[in-house]
Amino acid sequence: MNRPADHPAIPAPKIGVLIVNLGTPDAAEAGAVRRYLKEFLSDRRVVEIPPILWQPILRGIILRTRPKKSAHAYAQVWREDGSPLAAITAAQADALRGRFGNDVMVEHAMRYGRPAIGDKLTAMKAAGCERILIAPLYPQYCAATTATANDAAFAVLAGMRWQPAIRTLPPYHDDPAYIAALKTSVEASLATLPFEPQAIIASFHGMPARTLALGDPYHCHCQKTARLLGEALDRELTVSFQSRFGRAKWLEPATDATLVALPGQGVKRIALVAPGFSADCLETLEELAIRGRETFLAAGGTDFAYLPCLNADQPGVDMLHHLLQRELAGWSSPS
Repeated sequence: MNRPADHPAIPAPKIGVLIVNLGTPDAAEAGAVRRYLKEFLSDRRVVEIPPILWQPILRGIILRTRPKKSAHAYAQVWREDGSPLAAITAAQADALRGRFGNDVMVEHAMRYGRPAIGDKLTAMKAAGCERILIAPLYPQYCAATTATANDAAFAVLAGMRWQPAIRTLPPYHDDPAYIAALKTSVEASLATLPFEPQAIIASFHGMPARTLALGDPYHCHCQKTARLLGEALDRELTVSFQSRFGRAKWLEPATDATLVALPGQGVKRIALVAPGFSADCLETLEELAIRGRETFLAAGGTDFAYLPCLNADQPGVDMLHHLLQRELAGWSSPS
């Protein structure tokens, strides 16, 4: 059918895949970190304190003192191509492009900072994506990560007159493809070490302990990931939780406390892996690989190794392709 001459241009229909990670400042500078933290710590999924109580604390204390300290930490891991998390997530999207067929468009976004979820969804819709799979790259479901990424996407949809059809990637903490990719990655890293670890620590990002009581499955998902990975590696993993913030009780045991205690228990050679992170970032490269090492050695440890995340390496990209292709079933032809 011929369209009228004045009919708006309509691009050819496409399918979109938008992979999403947490976010990062634009630079390892206090000003950029302050803008990032303001957005991040104002999210009510992240800080569940009533804004009338929390915002004065955030603006009056935290945003005046924390940015400079955090900027110093970012500077220790910043790369020539920018933030590790931003660069690696972009590389993951690049590696996935073309693997789902010519009619599938792959992009990446950050929940906080840039590229923003809203900007990417708007651009994908304008490019003809009538169906979009939103894929938060968090293996273990948590309201403060998975849910808030979906919230941001749905908020954009609420303002669209012509909405695309939407699917979201479910948690994949126990998916055989994910466990197999972790096993391959961990074994490859262990094979390069000049020592045999007495223990492998699986460090997951911490959450306030009350989130477990409120029904968030995150703690259970972390425990199951560690159990399945341990079974795949044929050795038990020690689970811990990092990145505590504030005075509330957080999930335990804490990673830093675990690193202090192990040498006194006769465990002086360890490897540490972070299975909850799909890409290396400040929390893995600075908090674990740098400060974690210092903590362990100062406590009497002799050998410490941080094992990289799946990142944009082949096992991780193949795993993501497998998961995303499954979620695209009925939308696109297998590739």
